[in-house]
Amino acid sequence: MGPQQPPADACPPGAWVDEELGGVRYGLAATVVEERTSPYQRITIIDSQTYGKGLLLDGCWMTAERQERHYHEPLVHPALCAAAAIERVLVIGGGDGGTARECLRHPGVAHLDMVEIDGLVVELSRRHLPSLGGDAWSDPRFHLTVGDGIAWAANAPAASYDVVLVDGSDPAGPAEGLFNRTFFQHCRRLLRPGGVFATQSESPEAFRQVHIDTVRLLREVFGHADPMYGWVPMYPSGWWSWTFASPEGPRYREPLPERAAAVAPGCSIWSPRWQRGAFEAVPAFVERALADATSQP
Repeated sequence: MGPQQPPADACPPGAWVDEELGGVRYGLAATVVEERTSPYQRITIIDSQTYGKGLLLDGCWMTAERQERHYHEPLVHPALCAAAAIERVLVIGGGDGGTARECLRHPGVAHLDMVEIDGLVVELSRRHLPSLGGDAWSDPRFHLTVGDGIAWAANAPAASYDVVLVDGSDPAGPAEGLFNRTFFQHCRRLLRPGGVFATQSESPEAFRQVHIDTVRLLREVFGHADPMYGWVPMYPSGWWSWTFASPEGPRYREPLPERAAAVAPGCSIWSPRWQRGAFEAVPAFVERALADATSQP
């Protein structure tokens, strides 16, 4: 079946494409290039002068050519620069390919499984946003499964990965199950000794309670978890977070120099210095909320 063209009035030239959340609109002057509906969600590809081509799922911003490094580098490199080993990596979600691309920049990665529930996201990203996945799609270390990442985490053998990364959308629709205790417990079970888990953990402003609850839950499940803060200007509020966890202590806070040196020169956002500041940039209201949770019997 060929590409479906958007309705003529979907986004005429010079119009705006918006995500609406909590009475606020986050938009770009853009045109719709292609819009399709999969069994899971509505997938929209847009083209803007400011950020290039971009991807929305069910009307929510996911990524764009000139924004994606703000998101993918912070998710990947604190985990892969700190885990005891990085031979085997699991990415749940990540159908645009950006997370896999950043992972495969690490020469120590020998095998990467990416489990994306919506094959149409992969198809449209490869067609319209080829720079995001780059060479990852043809890398022999890369193994794509179009399927349910939640089921994969439940059924994969224990201690089968050094790093587990969750690159999912907001906690609704097909991504809803990526933000609960059972799923996180399975992710912990998958980690080898010295392993690191990481997930995007929403905006502390636009998704305040989801963010706080996610960090609390990860601390309960893994024993050690810390949020890290940065910015993705196209996302709601522009203020974003990623949370890292490990059963054996916060090793994710200290990148190994040799691994960092291998990838930092090619990064636009991430560096060891940036990471130090991002982990320290905990807003006071989050710090108080997490301290209150720790003090409760």
